[in-house]
Amino acid sequence: MSKVTDPFAASPQLMKQWMAVSLAAQNSLEPSLIELVKIRSSILNGCANCINMHTIEARAKGETEQRIYLLAAWQEAPVFTPRERAALAWTDALTRLSQGHTQKEAREALDEHFTAEEQMNLTVMINVINGWNRIAVGFDLWYEGGAPAKAA
Repeated sequence: MSKVTDPFAASPQLMKQWMAVSLAAQNSLEPSLIELVKIRSSILNGCANCINMHTIEARAKGETEQRIYLLAAWQEAPVFTPRERAALAWTDALTRLSQGHTQKEAREALDEHFTAEEQMNLTVMINVINGWNRIAVGFDLWYEGGAPAKAA
């Protein structure tokens, strides 16, 4: 058996389809919100690879260091908009399903700030980043700058 060091080499067709879904979800909402969700989910899942990758991408898209650092305690940080807070609460609820169902309150906030289509787009994005976290953690992948993820 050989170790998976490049998911795209191990399963090119499936990963091509996975990437297409990932890109569609990523492009369905504003980039700043998407990056916050990716980082938050990756923090909750303990995925160093994805935290590293998405903080680099968020900075490149203009996100501030302060807001990136405060994602770990977003509930207490006054630097996020109501729309971002609703998205982060939804991210927490869906990413932490095994810790108890808390999505009812999060969904109520979501209803205030997102259309039905945006809610679905955000939900797919949360599922996508959770999937990427599991691929990266499961195969011990590491992202360096602009290079593809490699096994650590």
